[in-house]
Amino acid sequence: MKKLYEKNEVLFAVLWIVVYCLLTIPIRGKLGDDSPWMLAALAAIAAGTTVLIRRWRLTFFYGLEGWPKNARRFLYFAPMFVLATGNLWGGVRSGGFDLRQLCAVASMALVGYVEEVIFRGFLFKALLRKNGPKPAIVISAVSFGIGHIVNMLAGQASLETVMQVVFAVAWGFLFTFAFYKSGSLWPCIAVHALVDVLSRFSTDSVTAGWVYIGAVIVTALVYCPWLNRLETPEKNSLRAA
Repeated sequence: MKKLYEKNEVLFAVLWIVVYCLLTIPIRGKLGDDSPWMLAALAAIAAGTTVLIRRWRLTFFYGLEGWPKNARRFLYFAPMFVLATGNLWGGVRSGGFDLRQLCAVASMALVGYVEEVIFRGFLFKALLRKNGPKPAIVISAVSFGIGHIVNMLAGQASLETVMQVVFAVAWGFLFTFAFYKSGSLWPCIAVHALVDVLSRFSTDSVTAGWVYIGAVIVTALVYCPWLNRLETPEKNSLRAA
């Protein structure tokens, strides 16, 4: 695995994306996100990526050493945290909290971690070194969104999938710019996990759903150009040693 990483970082990232899809799509389609098997699969992927990053001493390179040191940088992420509540804009689903719901919440939190490490960490940083910031940002954000087409394979309705792809592309740009300009992946992980976890408690409101999608798109169109004007950390301009 280390030889592949050193030889071709992009291929290394793509390999992890494939592994993630191959492990989670069948489980999601047959058993659902609230299955213990989904939780186990995500935990295995999270553990595998974390072990490699720590063993290869890449935590700093991938922005996993901690929150941005400058406290004012939190303001960079404020719009994302506001948008993270969007799944509840249509109301909160009533019902109990059983073991399967607990598995689902844990799984959704792990999805936030795994997808950020793979798409913003592995893929974006590999493309950044190879192609520069503009192609890296676009490819990472768009591939993250398009990747949600795989939900069709899990039985999701096509219209819902199209909405999710557009939504995810906008989030992809927000996450990628925030990581690129802050140097820390943890705010993106926290917001991503919050979005997915709160989706388990949202009501089925079509109107609220479209409002949420529109809000994310508009925010991305305004917020990303602003983020682009900020100073870029040196760690996002250099390859890890």
